[in-house]
Amino acid sequence: MSNGKDANAAENSSQMTLKECLDECMEALDLFLNNHFNESLERLRPRVNESMYHALIYATVLEMQAMMTFQPDDISNAGNTMKSASEVCQRFRRKSPGLSNKSVGESLTEVQLHAEVCYAECQLQRAALTFLQDENMVSFIKGGIKVRNSYLIYKELHSFIQSHNCLKGPSHVHLEGGISFGIGAFNLTLSLFPPRILKVLEFAGFSGDKEFGLSLLHDGATGMNLRSMLCALLVLCYYTFLTFILGSTGEGDVIEAERLLKPFRLRYPRGAIFLFFAGRTEEIRGNIDEAVALFEDGCKAQQAWKQFHHMCYWELMWCFTYKRAWKMAYFYADLLSQESRWSKAMYVYMKAAYLSMLAEDEARPFGEDEVELFRQVPTFKQKIAGKSPPTEKFAIRKARRYKARCPIRLPVPVLEMMYMWNGFSMISKRPELTEGMMQTLVDAERTLLESPDNEYSLDDRCLIHLLKGLCLKNQGLLQAAEESFNKVFSSEKKIKFDHYLVPNSLVELSLLYIDQGRRDEAIKLLHKAKHNYKDYSMESRTQFRVHAALAKLKADPGEEEDTHM
Repeated sequence: MSNGKDANAAENSSQMTLKECLDECMEALDLFLNNHFNESLERLRPRVNESMYHALIYATVLEMQAMMTFQPDDISNAGNTMKSASEVCQRFRRKSPGLSNKSVGESLTEVQLHAEVCYAECQLQRAALTFLQDENMVSFIKGGIKVRNSYLIYKELHSFIQSHNCLKGPSHVHLEGGISFGIGAFNLTLSLFPPRILKVLEFAGFSGDKEFGLSLLHDGATGMNLRSMLCALLVLCYYTFLTFILGSTGEGDVIEAERLLKPFRLRYPRGAIFLFFAGRTEEIRGNIDEAVALFEDGCKAQQAWKQFHHMCYWELMWCFTYKRAWKMAYFYADLLSQESRWSKAMYVYMKAAYLSMLAEDEARPFGEDEVELFRQVPTFKQKIAGKSPPTEKFAIRKARRYKARCPIRLPVPVLEMMYMWNGFSMISKRPELTEGMMQTLVDAERTLLESPDNEYSLDDRCLIHLLKGLCLKNQGLLQAAEESFNKVFSSEKKIKFDHYLVPNSLVELSLLYIDQGRRDEAIKLLHKAKHNYKDYSMESRTQFRVHAALAKLKADPGEEEDTHM
């Protein structure tokens, strides 16, 4: 009998410690969200070798920092810290595998359940770092195995706490938050993949249900638990970045993002992360000046993590682009090229692109020369997970034109890149901004027509047709927009370099048809864009957009009929 008492005593003391650990980690997160980054780490550091939650949160903060700085040392330090955290969690896990075994399930303590969810989270975060850090296939496979292990643990835990009357200890809300984060993140992320990739993943036991994922993340974000910040950040990234880059322009997404942000903004009024997302929601609404003020505020709010500044600089660069304040936009591209390691090739390309938008006789800031800058772009090429990022490849390809002794200028490189980041939907609610872009395009078109023909002339004209089509759509001139997109499509056989223009024109035309209720015509064009074109610039982005549009139409996407989306 005394053995049972001893076990209970041990359990009570471990519960006590678990609760204490969670309380202290919540305080550390509070410090983090109030911009006290170093104090937050100091609060966690003393117990990283004995408490799974201290270990996990400490490693998570370092990983966030590493992903922002992109410094190899930071990435490898975060990887090692996450590995140690994983080992700490392992010490608290149950020894017998499988939660589905009834006798195992009934004998699990609260601490062991928490250890499972923390271990799964460590595996997931280690996999993310592996993909960033290494370029060989072996580590890619290792990362994939970690992702699968993590997914299976989350899945087991989720069905376990739903099917068992599992003991709801004092810290159950944090356990549920951890499971909501894991299952939600997997479902949301996987639902974004095009069906052919998803088919392979389903074979490995994965499946993605977007609505289910979002609802779990919402639950996690709105509950008072240790993972609420992570859940909120993931949903905010989805609503304010992914849906836009993937080409949806859902008004509902901004409303949801604002609703989610509100309690965090009240609780952390100077929190740099939340100022950043507040700026982003204003930007999406077309309130560019309000967005600029919030991003500038986000920079002033703290000086400890310069990486938050870089996120704000990137958005400020685009905000000034929408206002056609080329020199201001150049200024932020220049700051990024000097301070951020994320994509030097991209930043230098943007600097050159902004300078090329200025009149030829206008003085260049710092006496820089765009031709010289365009020529430097390929020298900054980098690899992530063994591949060059598609946007960098695109910038390098476009900059090739400046290699020649007498280069042929790119007509509107800033507007072309703005299209790649779906910036035309950002200005759709502001007629004067669209009007300004249209003016820039009309001027560029006139210059092209007045210049002697060269090997790039037709491609350049098609690019301008595509971008004019987007402006005309913003202005509600749908017939004219349709004609513009069709001009690109009818030049398909003559395009020499920018083959991406054709499938993208088809996608834009199909989105125009969707707005007009021409569903069947839209589906036909989306199928054409999806199946008839291969190996063009930024192909995966276009394929994601096609997938998003077909999912929105709930269309039978041809080869996708077997996938359980």
